[in-house]
Amino acid sequence: MEAVTSSRPYHIVIFGASGFTGKFVVEEVARYAADSTGDNCLTWAVAGRSRQRLKFYGEPVVASCVENGAHYIDICGEPQFLERMQLEYHTKAMERGVYVIGSCGFDSIPADLGILYTQSHFKGTLTAVESFLTISSGPEGSCGHDATWQSAVHGFADSSALCKLRRKFGHKPLPLVGTKVRPRGFVFFSKEIVQYAIPFMGSDPSVVKRTQRFLYQEERRSPIQYFAYVGVGGLCSVAKLFCGGLLFWILVKFGMGRKLLTTFPRFFSFGLFSKAGPTIKQIEDTCFNITFFGEGYSEGTDPLQGPPNAKICTEVMGAEPGYVATVIAMVQAAVTVLKERHSLPRRGGVYTPGSAFNKTNLIDRLHNHGFKFSVRNYEEPAKP
Repeated sequence: MEAVTSSRPYHIVIFGASGFTGKFVVEEVARYAADSTGDNCLTWAVAGRSRQRLKFYGEPVVASCVENGAHYIDICGEPQFLERMQLEYHTKAMERGVYVIGSCGFDSIPADLGILYTQSHFKGTLTAVESFLTISSGPEGSCGHDATWQSAVHGFADSSALCKLRRKFGHKPLPLVGTKVRPRGFVFFSKEIVQYAIPFMGSDPSVVKRTQRFLYQEERRSPIQYFAYVGVGGLCSVAKLFCGGLLFWILVKFGMGRKLLTTFPRFFSFGLFSKAGPTIKQIEDTCFNITFFGEGYSEGTDPLQGPPNAKICTEVMGAEPGYVATVIAMVQAAVTVLKERHSLPRRGGVYTPGSAFNKTNLIDRLHNHGFKFSVRNYEEPAKP
């Protein structure tokens, strides 16, 4: 653990501690600090933002951390923000020795580290992975907070800017190793999870691809093709999703439509999001499972000589994703930065979780705090 000083008296400062998710983060940090002793004793503080000064968040916080030499970790799941921070602050962060690591919550630590876990247990060259997310809840169902819904609304509204942003990087396509895997349809029945599924609309594909690019460029690892999906249930759920998705897609294109979406989240999300957020009972009864189905080439097999000849199935399981798994992942990511800087890349920079933590013990830390990473028999039927 890095030592505190008179000018830096805290290991961790939680910004936005009074927000809905921030309160859960504070509780998790308090639990961890209560168990830390001696040289591992964690000192921490909270910080908030006034409603009248909402522009003190996001990029200004990143800029302030980089300028003042403080590492930055967040749970943002918006590709536009994450990739823009990399474009604009990576070099500055490297020069200052500061680590800026986004998506350290449910978006996207389970997916990004799950891919690395799968790769580490594959005996040969892993070339492609499909992941399937399922969320199980109790009789009261599950619910997300309005803040997550608003992020989705504004993220989709600004999706065209993401294409322009990516062109600024000037990246060449990653090399294709093995057989090209094509994405599945918009809605399809998945035999893997025995329900209908759709492409996952969150940041996981973007984050994983950035990690794969980093590992290919910096460590010459073979890049993995990745496609993420989420289970939506039966035909009734598909019909509801189609109607709600079509309405969302129309409204999000216009200012008045976005106003309606953000003003009435429960109505337009069919109860999946609300301004009040989930109840404690809903949180306690909800859990997630991400199953990874990978294919590649066994040891000694040349990927240029034919189709893949080996498969692997792994899974990552955990508690309620939005406000339990997310805060555990974020806190353990912060602890890892404090305790394992020697295992982080270079001297600093803007990184994905997989890029930053691939040589650390973060997966073990998550294991010790409620997550479960495991290898499964490929033919084993999915759990209900």
